[in-house]
Amino acid sequence: MTHEQAVYLELLARGAAPEAYDRPVLLARASGAGPEELAGLEQAKQLALRVRAELEGRRRREAELSALFETAHDLAGLRDLDDVLRAIVQRARSLLGTEVAYLSLNDPVRGDTYMRVTEGSVSARFQQVRLGMGEGLGGLVAQTARPYVTDDYFRDERFQHTEAIDSAVGDEGLVAILGVPLTLGSQVIGVLFAADRRARVFEREQVALLGSFAAHAAVAIDTANLLAETRSALAELERANDIIREHSGVIERASEVHDRLTELVLRGGGVHHVAAAVSEVLGGTVEFVEERPGPARISEGHATRDGDDWIAAVSAGGETFGALVLRERPDLDPVDLRTLERAALVTSLLLLARRSAGEAEQRVRGELLDDLLDAPDRDRRLLRERAARLHTDTDAPHVVLAARIDRPDAGPDPDPGGRESADRQRLRSAASHLAATRHGLASARDGGTVLLLPLGPGESAAEVARQTAKHLGGALREPVTVGASAPVAAPLAHPDRVAPAYQEARRCLEALRLLHRQGEGAAAEDLGFLGLLLADTRDIEGFVERTIGQVIAYDRRRGTDLVRTMAAYFASGMSPARTKDDLHVHVNTVAQRIERIGRLLGPDWQSPARALEIQLALRLHALSDAVIR
Repeated sequence: MTHEQAVYLELLARGAAPEAYDRPVLLARASGAGPEELAGLEQAKQLALRVRAELEGRRRREAELSALFETAHDLAGLRDLDDVLRAIVQRARSLLGTEVAYLSLNDPVRGDTYMRVTEGSVSARFQQVRLGMGEGLGGLVAQTARPYVTDDYFRDERFQHTEAIDSAVGDEGLVAILGVPLTLGSQVIGVLFAADRRARVFEREQVALLGSFAAHAAVAIDTANLLAETRSALAELERANDIIREHSGVIERASEVHDRLTELVLRGGGVHHVAAAVSEVLGGTVEFVEERPGPARISEGHATRDGDDWIAAVSAGGETFGALVLRERPDLDPVDLRTLERAALVTSLLLLARRSAGEAEQRVRGELLDDLLDAPDRDRRLLRERAARLHTDTDAPHVVLAARIDRPDAGPDPDPGGRESADRQRLRSAASHLAATRHGLASARDGGTVLLLPLGPGESAAEVARQTAKHLGGALREPVTVGASAPVAAPLAHPDRVAPAYQEARRCLEALRLLHRQGEGAAAEDLGFLGLLLADTRDIEGFVERTIGQVIAYDRRRGTDLVRTMAAYFASGMSPARTKDDLHVHVNTVAQRIERIGRLLGPDWQSPARALEIQLALRLHALSDAVIR
């Protein structure tokens, strides 16, 4: 072995860069070596470079195969379809080292393919794009079941360009795109993509690697779907087994319900306790409804079928109080049917026994709240004494709530003294029961109900509003809309604050109805910028903090410029490509900033409703900074 050959072996052993292989030839030429020696060195150099290239190729293929094996192993351990899809896209981006990766699935009903999961994408339009078969690079892959690659998307005429797809790709700033089909047998179920925001040549080995990964991914998707179908089938089998066990214990349940109803009456239980006990025994859902079913629907003393439900009248002495409704049990045997009828009889007896006491307490609670609203200048000592007898905490912070039944199909009431009056009475009854349970007050007012409820530790007015809407809506089986005021500290110590708080709650209630959010509960703080207009206090700083506070705090901590980036992003029509021109930065910088904003504000920050609030918060924040300066 010559000295020169040993030099090249040493370069190969330490993995030197290709440029280092020219050095021995240059040194020999500088020292005056002859033509034969130089030719030998050149031949040795070329041979060493070929060996180096072969070693590099093998190392690269070994790394790719290792990554592919790890990916297949990870996918085999996933069971949820969403987890599988996210893992596929993340691995594809990592394997090829691209800026963006995404996956589309075919929709056999609509005959197109739609974006399902993205990784590294920042454009809302791009994330929601749909491609017809043959449209765009992805549509062509989905149609032909063959991989396609383009170094420059907008200059490539091999596939059909459409305005919608080109606009979405332009907003994302993509240039080089590689797409491979996800196939199961001969069926294409989707397309896996890797893309960069700069010109790039995808090598043949990279195309083959992504294709191999797509094959594993398709099998993983199919496995996840099969597992979901298996879980559903097992759940169906379990339900069938439960039904068999329930039928075998009909007689035991009849005896059990008799004992439990007797115990409830002796313990002073309520109507909903009876419904819960019968629900547990019969295996369905039993609810007490206060509506008055007509004679055509139910017969006194007997349960009748209404579609898939069973209805048993709750009545006594010719007066109907409502009905027990059994759901989720379309078929009842005679023993279970008699059990439901017996529960209706017990319910009517309980209602008769508690009617007088309940009416008296409702009247007292309503009168106290009416005095707080209409005559706040009354003797506060007397107000406190009356509240104490009702077990109301006079010093705790409270919230005033305005509630009203809202039906989607509500129209002019043909009988002013009929259904509307009955609805108000039912709402007042349910609200009074809730107020008594929470040691608050309730009264009928302005076609609805007003409540004064205490706030629990750490509880907000918005939470109380949502809980109240859910509770009253469930009790009445009607959508009940609830508006809440800001917290009122010690209302009996400051009774003059109750009436303004009620007006704020009513404004919030009307806002929910105008926003078509019937059946919900909310306070001004839930309504975003609309809450600024409804509340008695204009908490602008609180609105800005709730909306973009995390981004502002991040800029202050890190010295970044995310707030200005958001403002420029919205001003440019949410286009990263135009945003980078406004900020004089690279499009990758804009993409990284928008991705960071998404992690701070949540994935839905670009949705129309949130985007509107964020833009207003940005304006208010800018104005407050200008005032401070």
